Amino acid sequence: MKLVEQVKLLPEAEQAAALRSTLLAVNEAACWVSGVAFERGVPREYELRKHTYTELKARGLGAQAAQHVIKKTRDAYTTLKAHIRAGHLGKPGSKRRVKAESKPIRFRPEAAQPYDDRCLSWQLDQRTVSIWTTAGRLKGVRFACSPDALTMLREHRKGESDLVERDGAFYLLATCEVPEKPLNENPAAFIGVDLGIANIATTSTGYRAAGRGLNRHRKRQLDLRRKLQTKGTKSAKRLLKKRSRKEARHSANVNHIVAKQIVTTAERTGCGIALEDLTGIRSRVRHRKDQRTTVHSWSYHQLVTFLEYKAKRAGVPVVHVDPAYTSQQCSLCHHIDRKNRVDQATFACRSCGTVLHADVNASRNIARKGETAWTAGRESRVPATPQVAQTEEATRQPAAPYLHAWPLRGRVKLTRRISGCSRSRGRGSGRGRT
Repeated sequence: MKLVEQVKLLPEAEQAAALRSTLLAVNEAACWVSGVAFERGVPREYELRKHTYTELKARGLGAQAAQHVIKKTRDAYTTLKAHIRAGHLGKPGSKRRVKAESKPIRFRPEAAQPYDDRCLSWQLDQRTVSIWTTAGRLKGVRFACSPDALTMLREHRKGESDLVERDGAFYLLATCEVPEKPLNENPAAFIGVDLGIANIATTSTGYRAAGRGLNRHRKRQLDLRRKLQTKGTKSAKRLLKKRSRKEARHSANVNHIVAKQIVTTAERTGCGIALEDLTGIRSRVRHRKDQRTTVHSWSYHQLVTFLEYKAKRAGVPVVHVDPAYTSQQCSLCHHIDRKNRVDQATFACRSCGTVLHADVNASRNIARKGETAWTAGRESRVPATPQVAQTEEATRQPAAPYLHAWPLRGRVKLTRRISGCSRSRGRGSGRGRT
């Protein structure tokens, strides 16, 4: 499986200026290539290269950098087409979709630029890199990372690395090929995971990751941003820039901790993980205006992504199930009633009287659905019956009488065939009605 390891570059002033000018040049060239592709109906990469490669070389880009600019542009249109096909930009004729289809794709000046091993080389022992720029090859550019990240780069780095500028700092995002553990084909059970806002994740084994601390952190960050934006002074804008992405980093760290706890438990107990398929929930569910910020700050997709890749590294099977009625169905008697959900935290079954925490009840329903989906999806291991034995047994036994049925004036008429003759049973046969 592929993982991305992030390292921070520590360039000198001249090196930083060269890196910045390189990103500006390649992204400006990518915008030009995007315009050419849009005019020509987004041709294939090989055809697009014939129309743009010479001009890119004349702009001062190296051969490999020009190839990467063309490929990056073509991949951007492929991604846009996939989003349109999946309906992420709305229905045909919607304002957002028309806006996306009516103009060429634009690249930000600090957008990522891919580098391969011809343009970028790593000196891991010295913790430096040698990288191509429009001002020439820069050698001895220092980088900083954790010991675990350095080990990952030394053992598993393979493929391209992306150079990106973020808040004035430069980062390299290196692709690593990490081997996967063999998948556990026979899990002992499934751990159901109910995702939410009040509780980030609740499992059927009893683990509950409360979302109170994260929600308070988000509210505090929102109030601070609102206060600084209202003030509008130079120092307020400087503080806003300093605190940018702080909430996202904190949320990602919490999701990493929760995902690691769930996957570790599943690996230790030999279980699989069952998750709700919440695709498109933001477009399906309507909320009041005061709830929209909370709902759209809910990073459930990031948590699911972390769970999936950590489970893949540990060999833990993951299944996605339909979340319909998981919060209204009793996990013991399976009675479904909208009134079973008393409030956000309480579940009380109207049929059997079971009282549980609502998220615990939902996680148990998800676990049961996950086990059913896994059993239905895996291959049968029952040995097939030999066809020869069936044929011999059929020749030894006499032919059994059989029945034919067809409709007759709203009823069914049965015909019994015995030794070549037939007798009908039905209306008028003298033996009563069938």
